[in-house]
Amino acid sequence: MVIVKATRESEAGGMPNEQLLKDMMTFNEELVKAGVMLAGEGLHPSSSGARVRFSGKNRTVIDGPFAETKELIAGYWMWQVKSREEAIEWVKRCPNPFESDSEIEIRQVFETPELTENDEILRKEEELRAKTAKNAAH
Repeated sequence: MVIVKATRESEAGGMPNEQLLKDMMTFNEELVKAGVMLAGEGLHPSSSGARVRFSGKNRTVIDGPFAETKELIAGYWMWQVKSREEAIEWVKRCPNPFESDSEIEIRQVFETPELTENDEILRKEEELRAKTAKNAAH
C-alpha cells in the first residue's frame, strides 16, 4: 500500500491543478501498463470524515476534522510489486502530489497465510476475495 500523506493544502480542501492531474494520470497509466496498480484514490479532507473509537464493547464516534495533519492520509494506491525496493523506485518516479513539500509512505499488506494456517479461515478468505472481485466488476 502506498499512502499519500495529508498536507495543510489537502486538509484545506485544495484541489490539484490541471497540470498535476495530467502528470498523475500519466504516472497511473505507467503503473497500469506495468501491471503494478491494483487501485488508487484521493480522499476528501478529514473535516468530512469520522473516526470510531473502540473501548471494550463501547463505540464512540468522533467527527473530523482531525488535528494532526502529519498523521492523516490524503490518498492511496494498492500496488503489487516484487519487493520494497521496487515500490520505492516507483514512488521516486511519482510527481509530487502537492505544490508544497509532501511525503508518501510505503507499507506492506499482510496476506492471510501470513496470519493463519487455519484451512477454514483461508478458504473463507478466498471466497470473500472472489465475491469482492465480482462486486468490483459491476
